[in-house]
This record gives sequence, structure tokens and C-alpha cells, in this order.
Amino acid sequence: MLAADGVANIRIAAQVGVKPATVRAWRARFAEEGLAKLGNVRAGRGRKSTIPQDKIDEIVYLTRHSTPDGQTHWSCRTMAAKAGVSPATVQRVWAARGLKPHLVETFKLSNDPKFEEKLIDVVGLYLNPPDKAIVLCMDEKSSVQALDRTQPSLPMKKGRAQTMTHDYKRHGTATLFAALDVLTGKVIGQCLPRHRHTEFLKFLRTIDGEIPDELAVHLICDNYATHKHESVRAWLDKHPRFQLHFTPTSSSWLNLVERWFRELTDKALRRGVFHSVPDLIAKIEDYLAAHNNDPKPFVWTATTQDILAKVARGRVALQAVNQ
Repeated sequence: MLAADGVANIRIAAQVGVKPATVRAWRARFAEEGLAKLGNVRAGRGRKSTIPQDKIDEIVYLTRHSTPDGQTHWSCRTMAAKAGVSPATVQRVWAARGLKPHLVETFKLSNDPKFEEKLIDVVGLYLNPPDKAIVLCMDEKSSVQALDRTQPSLPMKKGRAQTMTHDYKRHGTATLFAALDVLTGKVIGQCLPRHRHTEFLKFLRTIDGEIPDELAVHLICDNYATHKHESVRAWLDKHPRFQLHFTPTSSSWLNLVERWFRELTDKALRRGVFHSVPDLIAKIEDYLAAHNNDPKPFVWTATTQDILAKVARGRVALQAVNQ
């Protein structure tokens, strides 16, 4: 239609997002065959597939419903030997169908009988926090090891990444208590020797001292027995502005502070060298201070309806596998 209006091929190509050669080809075909056959795509030229369909079906079936003898999953080479084709053929079949036997993803569906109730409670705090209150995601990162390398690390240079020894010396452990402010991203943190109810009470007092008295405190935490100890409940009774909200069992992904723990591990712990427990604590506190100087909150976007629908699909799939 653009050509009928006298528009040049180059301008037509730019307007509809194709190359000028494509415009010329389609105009020539229209001139030869008219509009009736224009919607039919011609069969492509070039090399035709040499893999029989029954062989493709066999590869897909074996990949999805079996494993090689003595192994947990197929590789391109083991499947090629089994199916009598080349590894490249197996790779093409897998790639075309999105099959990745070398990968495995972990999951866990919560069996908490109050899963939906707790989910709605926690997600509601994320998406619609109460007025005149602060929402904190709290958890312990227990048994953080003070690991020292047996030899000094070599610095990064052109053509070589930083290197460090694979073995290490242990100098003890510490437990980090952390409470992430959902609104601002700031973290209240405290390193303590263990993670019993006595240490949890000490951390609650730390939070109480840092949060203005006029604000209610909604604390999201997991179902660890320490958080429900009778001494903790007695302290909460004397501090009514504190309210604990428990995530469902096996649902640590609901607690945003776990996401912050991952950043701490990646940026300060995994490649760290700690000569003692006090050295470990000092470096954790340095990371805390640097983070709180420029905090960035984690924005929760998933609704309860989306999560419940995904969990329902997971339960159906799991039930089908069990049957």
C-alpha cells in the first residue's frame, strides 16, 4: 500500500523495519502472484534436517524420563553414545526444546498449616505498612567463621585474577543479628557470640534503644524456637509496641533480610581474610557502616495472589510426581 502511494523502497524499508531488499522481493512477488498467495510463506531453501523425527523423540524421552547407568543426569556425550548420534546433535535437540539436564534448581514448598495466613500478614506489611510504625525484617546469621588463609593472597594484575589459597585456618565463629528497615534499607546489626534467647533479648533491647519511642515496631522473623522463648514473650508483654510476625516454615525467601545477608556474604565475607573473631566482627561492622551511609531498600512487588497461584502450581506438580 505504501508502494501504491509512490513511496520509495528505501523509505518503505525504514518505516516498516525491514531491509530494502525485502521490500523489493515482496513487491516482485506481489506483481507475479497477486494478493491471493501473498500470505503464504514459501518453503525455505537450504539444508534440510537430517535427524529423523523418531530419533529426536527418543532423545527427548530419554532425557526427561531416564538417567545413564550409575549417574544422576545426562551429558551431551553420554546421550550421544546412547542414542547413536553426535554430541552436537544432542546439543541442538536440547537447545531447541529448552532442556538443560546439567542444571538443577532447589525448591521447598512449605507445609505450614497457616501458610496463607502468615503469607498475607507478611506481604501486607511490605505492600501496605501501617502508619506511625517501622517494619523490620530480622534474622540471625549464625556461625559466621573467621577464616584466615594459610598463605597471603596474590593481587590482581593484567591477565590474572586475584588468587587465594584453597585451604584456610579457623579462628572461631560469631553470630550476626540484623534487622533491615523495609522502608529505608538501613540495617541495625549486632555481633554476639551465640544465638540463644539471651542474645536475642539483648538484640531486642538494642532495637528498642535505636527506634524512636513514638513508633510501633513490627518485627518479621522466622519460627526459630529462640524467638518464641518464654523469656522473650515476657519481654514483649512489657514492651507492647513490639509485635512479632512469623514467616511460614520453610519460607525464608519471605524475609528480606536474607537478601541483605547474601550481599554481605558476597561483598565482605566470602573473599575476606580474618585473623581472629574480633577482626571478623570489626570488618562486619565496617560493612554495616558503609551500607548505612548509602542504604537502598529492597522493593517487594509480588502480591499474595501471585505467590499463592505459584505455590498451588507447585503442589499440583509435586503431587503428580509422587503419584
